[in-house]
Amino acid sequence: MDYDDFTVVLPTLNEGKSIGMLIRRLLKLYGGIHVIVVDDGSRDSTVEDVKTASGRSRRVRLIDRAAARLEKGLTGSVVDGISAARTRFVVVMDADLQHPPEVVGKIAKELEGGADLAIAVRAEVKGWALHRKMISKMLISLGYMVMLLRRSERSNDIFSGFFGVDRRLFSSTYSLNRRRFVTGGYKVLFDFLKCMKRDSIRISEVPYSFGIRKHGASKAGFRQGAYLFKSFLS
Repeated sequence: MDYDDFTVVLPTLNEGKSIGMLIRRLLKLYGGIHVIVVDDGSRDSTVEDVKTASGRSRRVRLIDRAAARLEKGLTGSVVDGISAARTRFVVVMDADLQHPPEVVGKIAKELEGGADLAIAVRAEVKGWALHRKMISKMLISLGYMVMLLRRSERSNDIFSGFFGVDRRLFSSTYSLNRRRFVTGGYKVLFDFLKCMKRDSIRISEVPYSFGIRKHGASKAGFRQGAYLFKSFLS
């Protein structure tokens, strides 16, 4: 399979211990694929590592949001990355290696097969403490309630950060619903799904095992929780 029509968008914040390895694996696994790294103000080696990778391959690009003085936020980073892509499809994933790069090929296959949106669904989550699992289930339940009331599209993993989508579909949806996307938040898939009417697009799901973080620290916290509730209300 040729991956010339796919761009992987990687939002980053202090992922210097993993970003170089991830880019190398993506380029090795998927000949022809494009990679856009959108950095949100890293203070480690992330930006330098991406610049090194882009010097070795013209298929790797860096968007430095801090240099452009843009509002910080993972959702804003993803939107900027997708807007900069020129391929038919984009795949969004984390850069900390919790999202297996081998799953990108499965997502690409679903999109090539006619899906408008292909979501990597966490069939197994490793290493989470009990309290984190309980909080996650509560928030997911609230998210499903919001979608049910609005008759929006749904998925078995509405908060997944690992998905592929037709670029034009995402861009047109964002253009028509800018205020409903919480730029400073981190659940861009949820923001996208809540803007889509039930049964308006074809969605495929790809189950995978969500790995244990090997490097860096989770960015989740009270502030991100507040942004999520803002997403529920927007």
